[in-house]
Amino acid sequence: MPISVFELFKIGVGPSSSHTVGPMQAAFDYQKTLREKHLLQDVHRVEAKLFGSLSSTGVGHGTDNAVIMGLMGERPDSIDPDIINPSIAALKADGQLQLGRETTAEFVWERDMQFFDDPMPYHPNAMSLHAYGANGDLLYENTYYSIGGGFIIDEAQAQAGDTPLDTDVTLPYNFDTAVELLNLCKTHNMRISELMMANELVWRSEEEVRSKLWTIWGAMCECIQNGLTNEGILPGGLNVRRRARTLHQRLEKAENDPCLIASTFSAMEWVNIFALAVNEENAAGGRMVTAPTNGAAGIIPAVLHYYMKFQQGASERDAVDFLLAAGAIGVLCKKNASISGAEVGCQGEVGSACAMAAAGLAEVMGGTPEQVENAAEIGLEHNLGLTCDPVGGLVQVPCIERNAIATVKAINAAQLALRGDGQHFISLDKVIRTMRDTGRDMQDKYKETSKGGLAVNAVEC
Repeated sequence: MPISVFELFKIGVGPSSSHTVGPMQAAFDYQKTLREKHLLQDVHRVEAKLFGSLSSTGVGHGTDNAVIMGLMGERPDSIDPDIINPSIAALKADGQLQLGRETTAEFVWERDMQFFDDPMPYHPNAMSLHAYGANGDLLYENTYYSIGGGFIIDEAQAQAGDTPLDTDVTLPYNFDTAVELLNLCKTHNMRISELMMANELVWRSEEEVRSKLWTIWGAMCECIQNGLTNEGILPGGLNVRRRARTLHQRLEKAENDPCLIASTFSAMEWVNIFALAVNEENAAGGRMVTAPTNGAAGIIPAVLHYYMKFQQGASERDAVDFLLAAGAIGVLCKKNASISGAEVGCQGEVGSACAMAAAGLAEVMGGTPEQVENAAEIGLEHNLGLTCDPVGGLVQVPCIERNAIATVKAINAAQLALRGDGQHFISLDKVIRTMRDTGRDMQDKYKETSKGGLAVNAVEC
């Protein structure tokens, strides 16, 4: 199953890759299919049904709004986040859906946006869309599964055991396990980033790969900057206050105060602020990059920004190599476990992102493939068992701070690995397998349903 690094790093909008980005893309594909089948103009009414985790935490994650925007013909990688709220308000007011921006269909929110907490068999993130003609006849329906990181498949693909990825290509250095990855690096005397680049050339030229990854990095930097600029209360009703801007201003002031001790403005404080900035933007529904998900989107940008800010001589090539090496670990997590919080808990999101960030940092710091694998193993191992229990179904508590903590873990993991020779007791493959098994054993209430953990204990007295 070939997976491109660009499947793991995708520009989209917050607050969730599986609950916002995936459903919006699914709904976009649905209206596109209606157009291709020449049914768009015949649609009189549309109905949306959300199941399982998409139902339980869908409103808090903006799933309902994302579905509508997709039906309107908007895509997560190009939508202007500022048009979402006005568009939804207009629809709720007049009950008229601008389907594909070409025709109008009836959509009464209270009737046609339906929620069913019971999950469907294939995956806990499921949704179905139904289009009816003027006589009430069903014109076309399809079911979609948002399987994490913005990846989606429809019912036919699920039944056939297909994947959302291009499986018709043959990679020059295909690997399904970390052992295979390390063996390929050793046999061909390649670094992990070099091997990943060689695989990416199956899809596009090296110039295109570097340009697209630099664009991804630019989007990450823009997200950080927006998070350091914006302030106020995050939407959703929890009244969580943005902190990144204030903390950033305090840290800049401290850096310029010769009376304060050096530890006050350590690199770790900077990396915390970078992560907070990204995830506050995510919680506000801003533009960002799945890395590999939205819920864990602050970790990789924060660690890479840490390197680019504090490493003398850091260059564009470093940013590209970082993302390529991180992508290799994301591929392994995606293939052998999951990056979906609804499937394996937050260990699949924050844990995978921490491992990816640790690997990317070890790579650009000159680590051997064995040291890079070790860094990823340390980063993931110490996130095993992490539950996904967002309070109120919002990607705010504990998600925002959890990203900041994981950035420090990733840096520490890379430092520990680089101090060693790459040899270690537990392999990355075993840790990924443990994440998969732990996710299967984890009760559903701890997997993005907001029915357990902090989500039920964070109540007002």
